[in-house]
Amino acid sequence: MAGGDRALSPAGTVRRGAAGGAEARDRHVRLGLGLAASLLLAGLLGGAFLVLLLTSDAVPDPLAVLADPYLRAVTGFTLLQAGLSALLSVAGGVPLGLALHRTRFAGRALVLRLLLLPQVLPVLVGALGIVAVWGFNGLVSDALAALGLARINVYGLAGILLAHAFFNLPLVARMVVGALDGVPAERWKLAGQLGLGRLATFRIVEAPALRAVLPGAFGLVFMLCATSFTLVLVLGGGPAASTLQVAIYKALSLDFAAGNAVALCLVQVSLTALVLLALSRLPGREAGGFTLGAAPRRYDRPSRLASAADTAVLFLGLLFVGAPFAAILLGGLGSDLGPLLANPAVHRATLTSLVVGLCAASLAVLLSLALLAAGRERPGSAFEIGPSLVLVVPPVVVGAGWFLVLRQVTDVYAAAPYVVVATNAAMSVPFVTRIVGPALAAAHAGQDRLARSLGLFGLARWRLVDWPAARRPLTLAFAFAFALSLGDLGAIALFGSPDFQTLPFLLYQRLGSYRSTDGEGLALLLGVVCLALMLLAERGAAPSVRRPLA
Repeated sequence: MAGGDRALSPAGTVRRGAAGGAEARDRHVRLGLGLAASLLLAGLLGGAFLVLLLTSDAVPDPLAVLADPYLRAVTGFTLLQAGLSALLSVAGGVPLGLALHRTRFAGRALVLRLLLLPQVLPVLVGALGIVAVWGFNGLVSDALAALGLARINVYGLAGILLAHAFFNLPLVARMVVGALDGVPAERWKLAGQLGLGRLATFRIVEAPALRAVLPGAFGLVFMLCATSFTLVLVLGGGPAASTLQVAIYKALSLDFAAGNAVALCLVQVSLTALVLLALSRLPGREAGGFTLGAAPRRYDRPSRLASAADTAVLFLGLLFVGAPFAAILLGGLGSDLGPLLANPAVHRATLTSLVVGLCAASLAVLLSLALLAAGRERPGSAFEIGPSLVLVVPPVVVGAGWFLVLRQVTDVYAAAPYVVVATNAAMSVPFVTRIVGPALAAAHAGQDRLARSLGLFGLARWRLVDWPAARRPLTLAFAFAFALSLGDLGAIALFGSPDFQTLPFLLYQRLGSYRSTDGEGLALLLGVVCLALMLLAERGAAPSVRRPLA
């Protein structure tokens, strides 16, 4: 027996050595891919500014930047509108989320799906819907005029706040519903057994869940509004309502002031980094407590007055979110769609948008998978933190940096497609990693030991272990990145030209030339494509990703 053991030991050693070598090679490949993706992102986001700082005479004096009254005014308005937008979104999203959780009715799942749509609707299309409902000639103004009241001026701070609330109030509501769904079922049952009223249930059960999620919700909305570009560009109404990103765009496209653009870019990046740092300091959501795993179910029985209040909140919230969609649909159907769809410029812009979106989404998925693979080998490293840092540099800032660099060495517009694709891909990476990452982490936690014992590494492991777990989330992530790129006006606003136009750029041009009828038709076309893409993807991903974006 001992001799047999000794006879088998060399073969066992060889097998273990071969497995160890394959595992080491697999680890090196993962880390290499993650490093390459990180360097690509870092080069795209920071390379242009590094070159500018080293070679350009346009870099301003920091003391002069701080003393510039225009820069202080723009920065102050950026913070003001972001803070007010976050407050308005939270103030409306919390009651709507509570009403949705307290009320059970047919079509509730459809309502939750409707609250997802503003997150994927192209921003420019949403802005047109806001104008159609709340603008000077909009539905609300017409109703006010019929009552003898003044019409609404939607341009300026008021319009910016309305538009930001339209996009972000549903996001907060979904986060509130998700937080309440995370409360253990035993707490709801105990509250029902004790006969707690509406106020007592709110104080004891609902309020702790809200306290855990609201700081993060407020910070997220503040971050999104502080980096808003398209809404402010369309609804700002003039220099008095200009944010840093809009000021960067105007400094390059209208004033041709490279020094001002660099100064504004540096302030924007610094401001965004400070906001992200503050968000990272916020406490995370606490565990819900002991639970047997039962599905959450409410046992409280509200009064008729409380039920009527919840119904009113639901009606007003859904009317606020749904009215711009209805306005976009009606305005697009009322436009002259036949000649518009037959226009060769629309064909070229549509084809360009699809190609740019396809390339950007594919690149975003590849970069995200590389970062996730390396992050699995080095938890807590820059591979995991890097995708969040992408949000520090908004797309207009990235485009501005490369615009200033490329014009010194080549024809800017010849390089435009590559810069737009790369920028849109980079901006999608944080969302793709958040959608795909949990599924890959679950597969790793549940099957890693078995895969290692079977000697599954590299492509074999991806095919048998990772791909089945990530297939549905990847479908959703690809569609989300595709929709983001289709509706983006950030980079293309600087690099667009008569020879390189996407649908958002063409739509913005038509609006700028006061061809509002064409704009309504293009908005309908762009909105339908993006929304259909996301709805199909979310339906296909539903079995494994329950609430991917809330």
